[in-house]
Amino acid sequence: MCGRVTVQTSAVELAREFALTSVRASIDRPRFNLAPTQLIPVVINDGERMLDAYRWGLIPSWAKDASIGNKLINARGETVSEKPSFRAALRRRRCMVLVDGWYEWKQTTKPKTPFFFHRKDHKPFALAGLWEEWTAPDTGEVVRSCTLITTGPNALMAPIHDRMPVILPPGAQEMWLRSEPMEPSVLQPLLTPFAEEILEAYEVARVVNSPANDVPDCVLRVAA
Repeated sequence: MCGRVTVQTSAVELAREFALTSVRASIDRPRFNLAPTQLIPVVINDGERMLDAYRWGLIPSWAKDASIGNKLINARGETVSEKPSFRAALRRRRCMVLVDGWYEWKQTTKPKTPFFFHRKDHKPFALAGLWEEWTAPDTGEVVRSCTLITTGPNALMAPIHDRMPVILPPGAQEMWLRSEPMEPSVLQPLLTPFAEEILEAYEVARVVNSPANDVPDCVLRVAA
């Protein structure tokens, strides 16, 4: 699963890097330990490639309350087209979630050891995501939320965890963001592990374990 990310890149830089034509909303500061239920930068195709900020944790339109989103922070790529919570969004409401790193905890150590994953060139990258719009039945508040799609590990990830987020290379981003409905069979080949040679991973301190610690120390490398 993928449950913590970093977004140190500014909205201006994200717009430049991903050739975005407009910015509807973004997060207001660098994030070193962004967690589910918080706002996360997304790109949607609303006639143009637009940067926005959605709640992390997908709330299906039919949900009775927002708490279901706490359990839907990730969608497994292998079964995303089959699950009632995700299958409609896969066809019609795809997005890219923009981050510049993510954390995962090595399961075989006690306590679990946190690791930070990022591109070697430190550039931001696009994760495959889905989004939904939900209206609170009691207040009428409209909430847009998203989930991250995960896949099996690449060689870099495998010693740490058996899942990783789907990173969309530039050649896949246009197809993923197409506004017209898409068949799952066309999208499924995009949901594969990213090339490990482009990424780097290193151990970080356990300060990252608490989402209350959203500080630069979270991404500092632990000395060997």
